[in-house]
Amino acid sequence: MTEKSLEEQHIPVMRDRILEMFSPALIVSEPLMIDATLGLAGHSLALLNEFPNLKIIAFDRDPIALERAKQRLGSLVNRVEFVNKNYDQIENVLSGRKINGVLFDLGVSSIQLDEISRGFSYSQDAPLDMRMNENDSLTASEIVNTYELKDLNYILSTFGEEKFANRISKNIIAARNINPLNSTLELAELVKNSIPAATRRTGGNPAKRTFQAIRIAVNDELQILESAIPQAMAALVVSGRIVVLSYHSLEDRIVKNAFRKESSIIDSLPGLPVFLPKNIATFELITKKAEQAGKEEIENNPRATSVRLRVAQRIAVAA
Repeated sequence: MTEKSLEEQHIPVMRDRILEMFSPALIVSEPLMIDATLGLAGHSLALLNEFPNLKIIAFDRDPIALERAKQRLGSLVNRVEFVNKNYDQIENVLSGRKINGVLFDLGVSSIQLDEISRGFSYSQDAPLDMRMNENDSLTASEIVNTYELKDLNYILSTFGEEKFANRISKNIIAARNINPLNSTLELAELVKNSIPAATRRTGGNPAKRTFQAIRIAVNDELQILESAIPQAMAALVVSGRIVVLSYHSLEDRIVKNAFRKESSIIDSLPGLPVFLPKNIATFELITKKAEQAGKEEIENNPRATSVRLRVAQRIAVAA
């Protein structure tokens, strides 16, 4: 695959804003940062070009993405340490090293969406897979064809925020009792038929929330994120920055809560009878609320439509 075709596959979301946000942290003599979600290396490529002394530790659970990212980075590849692990392994991989920045670009990557056989798309027919790492055992097919009603309902209502979760779950079980559901289009059609016609007229493809929910469950995305954000923040030096791009409310809520926890000043500990001196907040919120992409970027890159950008900077070391 040529570099041109890789670039056509993947336009990094909010690239210029990302460079701007990292600039104060990376203008040092030998900056080191983590790209926790390398994908096709769009952000890493821009960062390496912008900051000539920068080195990056790049995580991706998908070995195919890592190989294609290496192709795209070309001669810059010697400034990158590639890690084929989930990003909740940041602490183990760093082994005590400190970093000046960390970037998370959450959700499914372009390479996974574009390869129809991976089963992430509800508009193209493929096996029900949805694994970000094809060496993992759990697939979308196993969830759809074996999980009990209460578990399906929980996944769809919690991870997909689908208000028709119970109806969809019941229809999945009814259908699989006749024949297993093995096709993405088959599942998408079942979801469509489970949702009232009036509701289907707005909000895009009616299968979007169900596919999102199953993908999150297959890849354990939220639990991994909840573990990874504190690890990343703990590894930052003073003046280091964490930048997160999230694409739905569940991701954004985890990030927002983690940032607020470390940027709040605590007056005392709950349950203690005496007042304690204020504990100094260790982080400052650079973005007071989540930023969104501009109209022009959204027109050129539809993936930016739902993005939420949050940035925090370490200002002190925990006592």
